[in-house]
Order: sequence, then C-alpha cells, then structure tokens
Amino acid sequence: MNFYLQAFSIFFKIGMFTIGGGYAMVPLIEEEVVNKRKWIAKDDFIDLLAISQTSPGILAVNISIFIGYRLKGIRGSIITALGTVLPSFLIILAIALFFHSFKDNTVIERIFKGIRPAVVALIAAPTFSMAKSAKIDRSNLWIPVVSALLIWLLGFSPIWIIIAAGTGGYIWGRIKMKNNTTKPQ
Repeated sequence: MNFYLQAFSIFFKIGMFTIGGGYAMVPLIEEEVVNKRKWIAKDDFIDLLAISQTSPGILAVNISIFIGYRLKGIRGSIITALGTVLPSFLIILAIALFFHSFKDNTVIERIFKGIRPAVVALIAAPTFSMAKSAKIDRSNLWIPVVSALLIWLLGFSPIWIIIAAGTGGYIWGRIKMKNNTTKPQ
C-alpha cells in the first residue's frame, strides 16, 4: 500500500475513533507508529511528543504533523494532519446539522457522562508511559509532582513551570559538568 494512503488511513482511523482529544490519541498513535509499523523509535516519539506539547495548537494535530514531516517531509505532514483533522470536522459538521433534534435527549446525556471516566483513563495511560520513557525515578519524581501541584493548586502558568524546569535543568547540567571537570582523574 502507498505510504501516504497508509499514513492517512492510520491517522483518520485514530481521529475517528478517539474521544477525549489529543492525549487520548497518544497511546493509539504510539501503538501504530512506534510498535506496529516501527516508523519511529520510542525515544524519537517521546521527543516529538514533547515538541508537540510545547508548540502552539492542538496536540493531536501537532504530533501528526511532526510524525508526517519526520517520515516524508511536507507532503507527509499534510497527509497525516488531514487524516487527523478530517474525522473531527465531519463529525462536528454532522452534529451541527442535527444538534437541534437531540440536544435535550437524556440517553445522549447519559452516554456522555459514561464516556468521561474512560477519557480520564485514556489521558492517564500515556502519562505513565511517558514517565517510564523519561526515566523518572525516585530521585527526580518530585519535579513532575511539584509542577502539577503548582499548576493545579496555586494556578501557576505551565509556561513558567516549563521555563523554570528548563533553567533548572541547564544550571544542574552546568554544575554537573563543572564538577566532572574539576575532579582529579
């Protein structure tokens, strides 16, 4: 099968059957692109995911664009982005056309209430997977915990957390490098 058609169909399928947004799509994209097809290495996928999260825009679209670009350049990024976006566009278009006929339907309301906990689980699963890949252990577990608490409890902007973590990592690296060069061999 042509790569472009295969990539489009993979991202279209993920976009069509994933409820909960970009974070819910991450494990599905990883399964298809890293595990099944071996198009991208696990470490590269984590790097692309980090770049996608820090780039403006929708996470699922960002990660699909970066994967497509990594695999086949601009054409690949266009194909994977279209595959990701098109299902949502078509679903929203259909909902907009027929929303007035089922907006007060209690069955639909109950369905959405049942979906919410599953979406939380879909978002939590890649978080734990990324923690393993990022080599988070007992020595540095405090960083994501403190970051999450600062954002959640005190309302800190994630941008400031990223800047502080990057600055701290840079300073820590410089201190480590300085200590390694001053130790007698």
